Amino acid sequence: MTGPLSPDALEDALKTIGAERYHNLHPFHRRLHGGTLDRGQVQAWALNRYYYQSRIPMKDASLLARLPTADLRRTWRSRLEDHDGTEPGTGGIARWLKLAEGVGLDPAYVVSTAGLLAGTRFAVDAYVSFVRDRSILEAIASSLTELFSPTIIAERVSGMLAHYSFVTRDTLAYFTPRLTQAPRDSDFALAYVREHAVTVEQQQAVLAALRFKCDVLWSQLDALHFAYVEPGFIPPGAFVPDDRR
Repeated sequence: MTGPLSPDALEDALKTIGAERYHNLHPFHRRLHGGTLDRGQVQAWALNRYYYQSRIPMKDASLLARLPTADLRRTWRSRLEDHDGTEPGTGGIARWLKLAEGVGLDPAYVVSTAGLLAGTRFAVDAYVSFVRDRSILEAIASSLTELFSPTIIAERVSGMLAHYSFVTRDTLAYFTPRLTQAPRDSDFALAYVREHAVTVEQQQAVLAALRFKCDVLWSQLDALHFAYVEPGFIPPGAFVPDDRR
């Protein structure tokens, strides 16, 4: 990169990262959508993904505290409400627990994170730390994986409903609001990055931030695949499906 990219060229570069590195390409997700996982493997996915869902409002709260204007804080605050809800039993985290319960897990066990893979914990905690410690521009750019989420949500819902008899539309209710929330949030984040990433250094930083976030999502699936698919080595203390006990 010899000079700053135009906003359109920067957007194209960000979307290229998603096309090459988003976790819809991961073998575990292809198995999930294609119906080749067993119930225990789906349960492991739901349990580990809960940890990511539960930490999203924590990383958003840390960023919210640093945003310099009321307009920015009002916009970002909606993300907290989306996941935490406005009262008990509402919001994305509550809906994810319903998903976990729907595939046969005890919600209290899921919330305890007692069966969490270490790889999941390390990846998610690294993301929370990244948003807390990096610049506001990098933190916002790291959320741009939401540009690509509507496609993976559509694939996930249709594939899981088609292939798993124990999954219903009610089980997957978490994803319905995300079809509108994610585009709203990514539109804002993309506009912010287009406006504020104007130097070569800033543009390199936002591209690196998105690559990092893609790595966070990919690493979580690496941990799941290693433990529950191939070679199937479940580490001590992690969730063990009923058919492997």
